[in-house]
Amino acid sequence: MRRNEIRQNKATGQWTIYAPDRGGRPHDHPSCSSSPAPLPDWEERCPFCPGNEQMLPPILFETPGLRGNSWQTRVVPNKFPALTPEGGCQRSIRGIYLAMPGFGHHEVIIDSPLHNRDIAEMAGEEVEALIETYHYRYLSLKQTDAAMLVLIFRNHGKRAGTSLIHPHSQVIATGIVPHHIRWREEEGQRYFDTWGRCVYCDILAFEEQDRQRVIWENASFLAFIPFAAEVPFETWIVPKCHRADFGAIADGEKKDFAQALHAVLQMIYRKLENPDYNYVLHTATRYNDAAPHLHWYLQICPRLTTTAGFEIGSGIRINPTLPEENAAFLQEE
Repeated sequence: MRRNEIRQNKATGQWTIYAPDRGGRPHDHPSCSSSPAPLPDWEERCPFCPGNEQMLPPILFETPGLRGNSWQTRVVPNKFPALTPEGGCQRSIRGIYLAMPGFGHHEVIIDSPLHNRDIAEMAGEEVEALIETYHYRYLSLKQTDAAMLVLIFRNHGKRAGTSLIHPHSQVIATGIVPHHIRWREEEGQRYFDTWGRCVYCDILAFEEQDRQRVIWENASFLAFIPFAAEVPFETWIVPKCHRADFGAIADGEKKDFAQALHAVLQMIYRKLENPDYNYVLHTATRYNDAAPHLHWYLQICPRLTTTAGFEIGSGIRINPTLPEENAAFLQEE
């Protein structure tokens, strides 16, 4: 029996329990393939496929086509939005409770005109177009009145919460800063106040030197399984240059970011047989976008395990695999 361990996330103070004997080795994980059967390039009932524009809300933005396509990425309002631009952020009292209108913006980014082209299967220039779209919509929404937080995320597969197969991402701008986000920023502030350094820069420097959990890198980004990964094969893609705000990414770094995201998702696709996953781009809130204690990064979480009773009750995740083993497995030829 391998020894169990509890590790702490240096950036948040959160603990994760590692219980290797509760699960098999990395290659024993069952496949969570999102698309067991081959998909066509085009689907007549899919609103995101070219030629089906009558099913779409008005197109907000699109990038020029690549490889013979008339467009490469598109952005549309979400047809079933979590938040809408109507109303505002004025709070109201209801008895002992506080409420406000569901104000914000919720958009869908159509990643590709091809119904079956996930990021891992794209060409490099297609991923670059997607990153350009992320950046453009991030900056556009950040400039809207009362937008305190702009969050870009992607749900791949049924277990990750997606409702349409066609490859797409989403972006939501809110007029509030959720406690979860504020807490992460405050933890970063505490670390900076104590040590005078960004905690993410310290994590980055250690992982770059230690190399046990690093799975990929280029001139601008380091990709690694975090020391206290909450789920098997959780991966962070972290810029080597300190910036709190994704909006401040340099033009040259966008290409490197696309390359890093592409390479890591290809690894996950190949080694874990196209698992369902979520990824989130963590970035500073509106008034902290130049903070010395914050550092933007992208977090990928494959959906290989299920949250159960202890985790819900305690808030502590149980990971049946070790980050070092996950990293070694992803790099195996």
